[in-house]
Amino acid sequence: MVDQDLARNDHRSHTARHRAQRSVRSVRSAQEERGNMAQKFTYRGVPWEEIEKMDITEFAKLVPSRERRVLKRGFTPVQKKFLKNIRTNREKFWRTRARQMVIIPELVGLQLGIHNGKEYVRVTIIPEMIGHRLGEFSQTRKPVKHSGPGVGATRSSKFVPLK
Repeated sequence: MVDQDLARNDHRSHTARHRAQRSVRSVRSAQEERGNMAQKFTYRGVPWEEIEKMDITEFAKLVPSRERRVLKRGFTPVQKKFLKNIRTNREKFWRTRARQMVIIPELVGLQLGIHNGKEYVRVTIIPEMIGHRLGEFSQTRKPVKHSGPGVGATRSSKFVPLK
């Protein structure tokens, strides 16, 4: 409210006012950050330290219904083999095509190569990814990047000679 009253009485240009407000906001946010420690990661209200200690059945109670259904029914043979390999050597860079696998707390901290249909995309699993699928972090389609129009695309380009 005070900021709005100040803005009404301020006769500076819009951009000057905006810059001043932005600097005030950045100072406030910096002060708030200094006062608060970095926030600890929680998943659906449960702190990360507790999630790490959970087994898969307890973790399944936290995730959305589709992922819960997958975790309750069990992993496919390919996913079981992948988990077994990871348990033997966590330091190795593992490649997988199991894009539909749910990310469980056990996978956090690993470097994985997730297949996107053409190549393996390197992904580091972080706590914020739990409950999602591996395939969500390896895009299968490239975003469209439009270039200039081609020859004959417009009326004016009809008469441009081909190179």
